[in-house]
Amino acid sequence: MRLVRFRLLQLVLLCLLGAIVAMPASARMVNLPDFSPLVEQVSPAVVNISTKRKSPVADLPRNLQIPEDAGPLGDLLKRFLEQAPGMLPPDALPDAESLGSGFIISQDGYIVTNSHVVKDAEEIIVRLSDRREFKARLVGTDERSDVSLLKIEATGLPTVRIGRSADLKVGEWVLAIGSPFGFEHSATAGIVSAKHRSLPNENYVPFIQTDVAINPGNSGGPLFNLDGEVVGINSQIYSQTGGFMGLSFAIPIDVAMNVVHQLKEKGRVSRGWLGVYIQEVTRELADSFGMKQPRGALVAQVLDDGPAHKAGLRVGDIILAYNGTPIIHSSDLPPLVGNTPVGSKARVRILRNGKELDLLVRIEELPARPQQAEKGAQPEPSNREDSLLGMQLAPLPTERARALGIDHGVLVQSVTGNPARAAGIEPGDVIVMLGNRQVRSVKDLRQQLERIGSGRTVAILVQREEGPVFLALRKP
Repeated sequence: MRLVRFRLLQLVLLCLLGAIVAMPASARMVNLPDFSPLVEQVSPAVVNISTKRKSPVADLPRNLQIPEDAGPLGDLLKRFLEQAPGMLPPDALPDAESLGSGFIISQDGYIVTNSHVVKDAEEIIVRLSDRREFKARLVGTDERSDVSLLKIEATGLPTVRIGRSADLKVGEWVLAIGSPFGFEHSATAGIVSAKHRSLPNENYVPFIQTDVAINPGNSGGPLFNLDGEVVGINSQIYSQTGGFMGLSFAIPIDVAMNVVHQLKEKGRVSRGWLGVYIQEVTRELADSFGMKQPRGALVAQVLDDGPAHKAGLRVGDIILAYNGTPIIHSSDLPPLVGNTPVGSKARVRILRNGKELDLLVRIEELPARPQQAEKGAQPEPSNREDSLLGMQLAPLPTERARALGIDHGVLVQSVTGNPARAAGIEPGDVIVMLGNRQVRSVKDLRQQLERIGSGRTVAILVQREEGPVFLALRKP
């Protein structure tokens, strides 16, 4: 009986295995999308962009003397200088070329791409999928978002459909089409790895991170969802080799189209401005402010006469929400402020001294060149030193205070050990605040620290060369 059952089980398993093997590959892989219909649908609206620009060439010295015994090379140089004294002839300047991608958003020839694709271009050539070529005019560019709008003289062009990047989900399939290394209309796919990524020096774009294989030449090309809608503009990669390493970043189409509309209407982009410098709230800083978990944007500097200053924001405030939107990371705040209409009022929820407050701020326009965080000169030697918590401290020299535009603080001459070293304090730092209290002298700092219990963590504001920053100092 057992033998019969065993043989029957064998027969069933063999039948199941045979059925699986006989199934077509597309049926066995039902969860993997077939991108071919999508590529065929959207490719006609993707373009190749090439640019030409003159390469800079340095002038030759005005009174260049060629030695008489320089030989044939000297004769050659003399003839050259007689023809073009001081510089190369214009027709000898080499043309620098760059390649990128873009996509058509209107039948009459408006095209979106990256600013860095067309930057400083003397000539922009757009090549369509049907191999027609057009000279393009630069309508406007916005380097802060890396978005540019071009125009070609044509009609009846194929266009993309614009989606909503806000609806994207991590893990969702996406498709990119572009011209990596000049290979036109190359398709590549992957998934959304993360959203709202902040990159260095890119404060106003909450990037979409993907694992789509993006390479030089893909810049400015569209990122599609499975509905064939553009949800991003491929812009940057993280690479130590210059090629793809699994980390690609796209500008959300919601951000890009806001820029495009402004460029089309007025040729420039205006953004809201709060007038603060902020930093991330680390777990150690959260402990020092009595927060259960790190969140928000910590205000490290309030610019004089800026919107935040007029509304009463202070250094040490933690911005928890902006117009009702929670601020989880400090990088969440700049895009929200940037998209706020200039002149409107924004409700800013802050944490100050353990209490939550709401302030109304009238948003102003971001200056073309915002005021930089105040910087100071190199620390000056001082004969007076005091040792405290692994730091050698000295009174703040008058010249240093004037350079920083401050009237109080203590200079860190050197860092000799912990807890100062563990907190990240560096020689040359000027300690200006401990918690929410100003520090006016070494004696003042010592007295304030004496009032803090052992094992407690306190926020300490230091002014350094690149600007102010909060650090978390744990008292032993």
